[in-house]
Amino acid sequence: MKILPAMDLIDGKCVRLYQGDFNQTTQVGSDPESQLQTFIEDGAEIVHIVDLDGARSGKPDQLELISKLCAKSTVPIQIGGGIRNLETVKAYVEAGAERVVIGTAAVEDEDFLKEALKDYKKNIVIGIDARNEKVAVSGWETETEVDYIEFAKKMEELGIETIVFTDISKDGTMQGPNLEQLKKINDAVGCKIVASGGIRNEADLDAVAQLGIEEAIVGKAMYEGTVKLRRS
Repeated sequence: MKILPAMDLIDGKCVRLYQGDFNQTTQVGSDPESQLQTFIEDGAEIVHIVDLDGARSGKPDQLELISKLCAKSTVPIQIGGGIRNLETVKAYVEAGAERVVIGTAAVEDEDFLKEALKDYKKNIVIGIDARNEKVAVSGWETETEVDYIEFAKKMEELGIETIVFTDISKDGTMQGPNLEQLKKINDAVGCKIVASGGIRNEADLDAVAQLGIEEAIVGKAMYEGTVKLRRS
């Protein structure tokens, strides 16, 4: 199991949300540069960074900071939040990001997604964030009528190879991942699934691995020390 420690950024600070609620924000960890270095020293193979300001605004509000983090990192970086056009994809890839996660724009702008896949297919990851099995967009604040499984199948048809799946109701809760939904999406498509949301301990990671999923994003449990990057 490859663990991706999560660094969610608001206004240049590391934070955690509860169930994607921007009104339930807690500052965690150190400043972003120090936190990134800590993750690397602790054994991270890849780090997941989200521009939460950008997820709401639809533009890369923290591009300068994230570009600086990419430049300093000695491990691959996966970026999400506010990636809605080709210019932003290009900027992050040129800054050194290995993976660029497209969420809202994958739902709302298929033409952009197809264009991005032409030039940056190896870098593109799709983020599917669901509440009650329906895809949510715009920083999780807007729910659609799009079924998460049908959307995953559509993304696979377009050539997507990796999907980050988050059950929003589990995110930041330390209540365990939604194994049922993870199994459904992993069985439905051939894409690599990255699990996200609710992971609280080593047992949860083992349960996810038993589904055949090999990567998981861990946020709150990483900061609270109940999951470590070097597993015993």
